[in-house]
Amino acid sequence: MKKIFISQPMKDKTDEQILAERNKVIEEIKTHYKEDVEIIDSFFQNAPHNAKPLWFLGKSIELLAGADIAVFIGDWHYARGCRIEHMCAIEYGIEVWQMEV
Repeated sequence: MKKIFISQPMKDKTDEQILAERNKVIEEIKTHYKEDVEIIDSFFQNAPHNAKPLWFLGKSIELLAGADIAVFIGDWHYARGCRIEHMCAIEYGIEVWQMEV
């Protein structure tokens, strides 16, 4: 079973928008593999109230470490955290996909 990490820009988006984008991509991934995949939950809805962006990035990189594939969606290249996650995935040999939403 492949473990999939999803990276997406979240700034100025509602939880509903973020989840809708993720769900669309998850369905495409499941259709592609025609088998069960494990989606690593990297959307922190219950984050500490005063969490700073670097806290989120640290948690994301921790989760990325367990991924077989990192999927970067939408305009990820404009988001600082997504660019860092992408660099980490490349540098540590995690397969990278890019998908539109």
